[in-house]
Amino acid sequence: MKRRDFLKYIGIGGAGTGLGYLFGKVTQSPGNKLIPYLIPPEDIIPGVGAYYATFCTECSAGCGILVKVMDGRARKIEGNPRHPVNKGKLCMRGQAGVQGLYNPDRIKAPMKRSGERGTGQFVEISWDDAVSTLAKNLTELNKKPEQLYLLTSDMRRRGHQHTVASSFMSGFGSPNIIRHDLLGPGNLEFANHASMGLSAIPHYDIENTRYLLSFGADFSSAWLSPVSYGHAYGQMRQGGNGRGKLVQVEPRMSLTGANADEWVAARPGTEGVLSLSIAYAIIEKGLSRAGDAGSWRSALGAYRPSEAAKTVDVSEERIYSLAKEFAQARPSLAISGGNLEGYENGPSCHMAVSVLNHVAGNIGIKGGVIPSPEALASAPHPMTGPKNSLSRFAADAEAGRIKTLIVSGSNPVFTAPKAAKVEDALAKIPFIASFSSYIDETTAYADIILPPHHPLEDWGDEFSEPGAGFAPATVMQPVVSPLYDTKGLGDIFIMVGKAVGGKTAARMPSAEFKDYLRGSWKEMYAKNRAMAAGAPTFDEFWIRTLSEGGWWGAESVKPRCAAVSVHAVKEHLSKSVAAEFEGDEKAYPFYLMLYPQAAMRDGSGALSPWLQEMPDPMTSVVWGSWVEINGKTAASLGISEGDVVSIESPFGKITAQAYLAPGIRPDTIAVPIGQGHRQYGRYAKDRGANPIEILPFKENPKTGQIAVNSTRVKVTKIGNGRLVKQEGAARELGRDIVKTMTPAEFERIKG
Repeated sequence: MKRRDFLKYIGIGGAGTGLGYLFGKVTQSPGNKLIPYLIPPEDIIPGVGAYYATFCTECSAGCGILVKVMDGRARKIEGNPRHPVNKGKLCMRGQAGVQGLYNPDRIKAPMKRSGERGTGQFVEISWDDAVSTLAKNLTELNKKPEQLYLLTSDMRRRGHQHTVASSFMSGFGSPNIIRHDLLGPGNLEFANHASMGLSAIPHYDIENTRYLLSFGADFSSAWLSPVSYGHAYGQMRQGGNGRGKLVQVEPRMSLTGANADEWVAARPGTEGVLSLSIAYAIIEKGLSRAGDAGSWRSALGAYRPSEAAKTVDVSEERIYSLAKEFAQARPSLAISGGNLEGYENGPSCHMAVSVLNHVAGNIGIKGGVIPSPEALASAPHPMTGPKNSLSRFAADAEAGRIKTLIVSGSNPVFTAPKAAKVEDALAKIPFIASFSSYIDETTAYADIILPPHHPLEDWGDEFSEPGAGFAPATVMQPVVSPLYDTKGLGDIFIMVGKAVGGKTAARMPSAEFKDYLRGSWKEMYAKNRAMAAGAPTFDEFWIRTLSEGGWWGAESVKPRCAAVSVHAVKEHLSKSVAAEFEGDEKAYPFYLMLYPQAAMRDGSGALSPWLQEMPDPMTSVVWGSWVEINGKTAASLGISEGDVVSIESPFGKITAQAYLAPGIRPDTIAVPIGQGHRQYGRYAKDRGANPIEILPFKENPKTGQIAVNSTRVKVTKIGNGRLVKQEGAARELGRDIVKTMTPAEFERIKG
């Protein structure tokens, strides 16, 4: 090798990174990973970091982040202090995002299947071969374009990457975009739209409320935007507005419940009934702030506290007490999520909480429910529903209506119950292309893989929902040069679309995706003159936007008014709001509650060793699965902590180790979601159990959302064991470690 080429190879990666990837793509050699700079580029100082603003894609919250890049490598991720969603804070998932970039099991180049479907055996091919193979397959569908399906997730329906994907499908002539997201807020979206006419999730102003009543919304861990709401909760408790109160209603104590002033252990599936009963009690006692209280008293007659108490397993006195406190505290706020989202009748449960907020006068006020303004994006924002549900996908595949499938950002083989028969559906599809960075359980069924860049290498944008009371717009920019032979996600759709030709090519942007993104923001800039503040030209605005990470001018938007009417929700509340669980009570005596663990969420975090090693905040368990059982229940079954138990539903069986949890109802057990992968890399594969497998396949008919809290189970000890956890003894054993005091004593000390 010539000396000139040697110096070029060891420096070129840093040059591309130092310029924020704005000056074109660069070619790397493995040498630049091993040999330090001898003659560094002018904009690189070895050992000195540079920071680039982008946003986190580990969940759908859209938190702004700053990535520290040193010597051409991303070293650390922190929250962007200027971003209105997370205000400089960041969760464990966001911090671990850098491990996804450097994960040794990333797909490094296009691949085609070399073994049986599902085995994950592939060989590398060139991009020309990959694009031409997929384009040729699509060209053969020209006479029946509706036989092309796109399977994606709810997370990828905002921003201009979604716009390009939608344009690709519509240009080809197929309306078949299937959205599957196990933890998506589809039920909440439908409920807000049906009850209040809102097309976007509103801003729940936790920071400024004085009384927060949460029905299963674990905002400290995995609900909607946990970093944003965690910060807001801290302000509610310790900020200038005084000390607010939190009451958490749920059958299994979550991290949020552990931080609450009161924990109400309602029977699983009855949280909506409790909400309506509290609303009725507020009206009955003359505490309602709604102008139509008389109509609501008649509509809620079936939910009198005396009757609801039997269903909910919460005393009548407690219901009246909660109603009085909630109505008299100003402002107050009720939120719903997690458990309620996981019931088959999730929309009805969410609407029950909207009714409670309406009756208490909490909609459209500071410290209450604030309807979000319309997002700045011109991209479509479709709601989930039966037309794009997983059941429809499975039925169409079974009937032979799907000839080609493109998978992007979704893994239903792992995140859907066995009863959904997703693997059978995939087996019936003649050709499957996956746009994935990892060989997960669904990608293992693909015939060809076109791997996208990691988000830290790619361009994109995000319009956070829920926002921060206004409409933040965030830009994703590459912070490092691509490590492998991958392409930007938007560019993959553009490349394939142009290769197909015809109307599909005509709908694709003429330039690369980064130029299309910049042009789209230029159009937004022209339409929203508030963006121009301090930036008289678009070029100046664009540079400032990349530097700060986005645009969020609160002064340019106003929240809309909303209210809940009896007419709007009557249809949805006419039937019992209590959720149903499959399985005979005698044969299957326990309710099974599944929940997303903070690090694993829907299982996408399992590829990170940092997250695997992160102790669960409630149990301290690492590198595995567990089942939470009430101590008294465990004793009656002869189960000790760490024992291996069988958890059997009418639809399947898994095994896990027992964790004796004091914060769970005796008639309920709980298992975290996220482990049990059969593929997805060395850190995730064959670790723990996947409880989703033993669920019935129950979708809400209005939203298509899968019910993860929908079955009863029986528990049987099958062996002894020991949990891998970092928790010590849960009892004091007479050592007087924990000091307690009454609320009155605390207030005296505080004063």
